[in-house]
Amino acid sequence: MRVRMLRHAAALAATLMASAAAFAAVPLPQYNVDTSKISVSGLSSGGFMANQLGYAYSSTFMGVGVFAGGPYMCAGHSNYTACMYNASISASMLNTMQADINNWSATAIDNKANVANQKVYLFVGSSDYTVGPNPMNAVKTQYTNNGVSAANMEWVQRSGTAHVFPTDFDATGNNACSSSASPYISNCGYDGAKAALTKFYGTLNARNDAPAAANYIEFDQSAYSNGNPGMASTAWLYVPASCASGTQCKLHVALHGCQQGTGTIGDKFVKNTGYTRWADTNGIIVLFPQAKVDNTSRSTAASGSLANPNGCWDWIGWYGSNFAQKAGTQMAAIKAMVDRIASGTGSGGGGGGGGGTPLPAPTGVGTSGATASSMVIAWSAVSGASGYNVYRGGSKVNASLVGATSYTDTGLASATTYSWTVAAVDANGAEGAMSSPATGTTAGVAATCFTASNYAHTTAGRAYQQGGYAYANGSNQNMGLWNTFVTTTLKQTGPNYYVIGTCP
Repeated sequence: MRVRMLRHAAALAATLMASAAAFAAVPLPQYNVDTSKISVSGLSSGGFMANQLGYAYSSTFMGVGVFAGGPYMCAGHSNYTACMYNASISASMLNTMQADINNWSATAIDNKANVANQKVYLFVGSSDYTVGPNPMNAVKTQYTNNGVSAANMEWVQRSGTAHVFPTDFDATGNNACSSSASPYISNCGYDGAKAALTKFYGTLNARNDAPAAANYIEFDQSAYSNGNPGMASTAWLYVPASCASGTQCKLHVALHGCQQGTGTIGDKFVKNTGYTRWADTNGIIVLFPQAKVDNTSRSTAASGSLANPNGCWDWIGWYGSNFAQKAGTQMAAIKAMVDRIASGTGSGGGGGGGGGTPLPAPTGVGTSGATASSMVIAWSAVSGASGYNVYRGGSKVNASLVGATSYTDTGLASATTYSWTVAAVDANGAEGAMSSPATGTTAGVAATCFTASNYAHTTAGRAYQQGGYAYANGSNQNMGLWNTFVTTTLKQTGPNYYVIGTCP
């Protein structure tokens, strides 16, 4: 009885803590940001994601740091195992990846010419057997092939260092530098955060080893993730006091690796990597987006059907074939957060990889005319705009530039709440600051979801099997192997019509 009461008390405490955390999350604030000094870095899957963001949004990110990651679109064409575990990446593989960069330049991704102007920092340990030096060498070659000069690129390979984020200080719970173990943060006698930020911004002021707790802000990330099942509901921001008071500051995006989200290791990546210590004294706002565990098995670009049990960022195509493009759900969500932060009064600069002062954010964004599958989004005109881009949950929905000050978004689910933002685009094609989000709910009856094994789906009449695989009725989407071990969530959107997905 006593054990049961203790378990109940523990469960209640956990629930209250989760509720308190959710309550503590605030809307993402806006600040005065020098938009010519926005950079990104990450470890492991965060390194792959940093690389993707750097190529896709090369006009935004002037600096890219990859700690033990791999080249752009590697897992878009090869099983993910061919992009890590110190696998050798051939010239032929790099040529295939380069074809994507060439074909998507100035359309699905920003103009590839911007990449040559980026500051690039690359780090890998010689004892890293999770990713390893060979994939990182391919990252270096890919940057060189896209015009990054030796002067703009720093390559660091540290002996005795495993698959970890390197620091030069001890922190609670850290593993040994030679051991690839949770939380994958280690005192290696090398300050990785300083090295990356120095490459991007030049000589830094001395760090503050005790950043103020009040400078850490937990915010509502769900407003930007469009319900992506691989992103947490909240994320973190570090804002130095000077930046909070209105001083123009730089902005850096720091991306954790697999098994490093706050849901797995708490605030260790946010507070123990050293980013905030240097940010505090150098006028750098740091955004820490958060991925989360997703145990649903999903089709990927080239790795079959896989779940995401380690809470990795999407570099293999869990959440769509456009995962490495500007329209990729996680990519667009992070970009939307960057735009929101950098839309405060006074923001502007050299425009990242190229361009002039960005246009201001559209105002008066609102929704109307809801049907079961569409919504009208309207806004006030921005002076100097050649057109507008409309984003739903961080993903752009217009195929071509919108010339008017309204847009009808179609193909929506019934009885579902969505969030839209709008950005103006100038005559040079440069996108301005992102508007505040506007929400709206479609008409009709909400879709119904069913989560079960692929075998159970077929016996229940929601799917059928063919050649050992299960396929959703109506949409005919491949759900993976037909057995009792693979679990899939099917959403019913019509009579005997199912798609792979989740219900809001």
